[in-house]
Amino acid sequence: MQNPLDSAYSWQRLALSIVISTVGSIGMWAIIMVLPQVQKDFGIDRGEASLAYSATMIGFALGNFLLGRFVDRYGIYLALVVASIAQAAGFALAAMSNNFWLFAILQGSLIGVSTAVTFGPLIADVSHWFHRRRGVAIAAIASGNYLAGTVWPLLLSDVLADEGWRQAYFIIAIAMIVVMLPLCFGLRRKPPHQTGSTNVPSSITRQIDLSPRTMTILLGIAGVGCCVAMSMPQVHIVALCADLGYGVAVGAQMLSLMLAGGIVSRILSGLLADQIGGVKTLLIGSVLQCLALFLYIPFDGLVSLYVVSLIFGLSQGGIVPSYAMIIREYLPAEVAGSRVGIVIMATVLGMALGGWMSGWIFDQTGSYQAAFINGIVWNFLNITIMAGILWKTGRKITGRKIKQPALV
Repeated sequence: MQNPLDSAYSWQRLALSIVISTVGSIGMWAIIMVLPQVQKDFGIDRGEASLAYSATMIGFALGNFLLGRFVDRYGIYLALVVASIAQAAGFALAAMSNNFWLFAILQGSLIGVSTAVTFGPLIADVSHWFHRRRGVAIAAIASGNYLAGTVWPLLLSDVLADEGWRQAYFIIAIAMIVVMLPLCFGLRRKPPHQTGSTNVPSSITRQIDLSPRTMTILLGIAGVGCCVAMSMPQVHIVALCADLGYGVAVGAQMLSLMLAGGIVSRILSGLLADQIGGVKTLLIGSVLQCLALFLYIPFDGLVSLYVVSLIFGLSQGGIVPSYAMIIREYLPAEVAGSRVGIVIMATVLGMALGGWMSGWIFDQTGSYQAAFINGIVWNFLNITIMAGILWKTGRKITGRKIKQPALV
């Protein structure tokens, strides 16, 4: 019987999943694109406007956890169909809202929760179809999230400039039904471990002197630390450019450049993870991200900001996908969706916390300098935890079945 992992179908499924992620992940980036216009439209300050982003990330975090458990039991297909419809409704209703708090609730509920299916749950699903190239596959599907942040701002920049954020939201709602929903039907086949395939190698390849529960908790705390740091440039680069007089359009281009660098970083990190493992790959990315954050403090010229944003994207893109790789290395396939969902939830909560904290620090100080320093401090927390996990990791396991660890 042919091994279903790393097969031609695996790569076809990966390609379709990347397209779905690119379309559906706009729910995470849309609020960043429209943040200055929303602030002006509703007549609120920067910190209050940033709460809409935080609400989106909280919903996104909960969605990764809840939908991850759902996908472990029922598969990705049904979750994608429901999420496509919910996201379309969320964007359409948000575009018609005349109250900021209603707008924020819609961002956190229909938009945030439904967008989550295109990240952690879809990453977990793709990971079931690969073994030798799992790192590359995880990195590639995670890149769909950054592709969304790269492509959508370019597609909607003229709409935002000429017709405003509400029209842009209506366009996104239509795309969810016309484009994303039909694509979901291509992922109806269940993964090998759910079909009883016996020609599948053990999913656990590394040993560690930590219980699965402790491992999950440590990864979650590390995820908060790295993503509080990561959120500063990603969430506020458009607003920073507007404050410096460069304009919203330039900020959107800078965000696209940053995320394009993140795509390259994710693919390279996936290749590296297949060779040295997820923990070492994540640690390298976290150190590079910290160094890139330092560069934002002295440089605020237009050209230098373009350069630093590209460096930041190239540094941090592989961090979040590495968590999924680590979980697949240390824990069994049957709980991949829920455990990936828990850790991704933590990373998104870090993004939500960091997005709000940076806006609040800006309101208190009148600049983003202190916010960058705050991000660097949180980044050191991530580095410390990952170094400890690396120190606790034992030998690599290859070529044989091993006893599954008790999931406690």
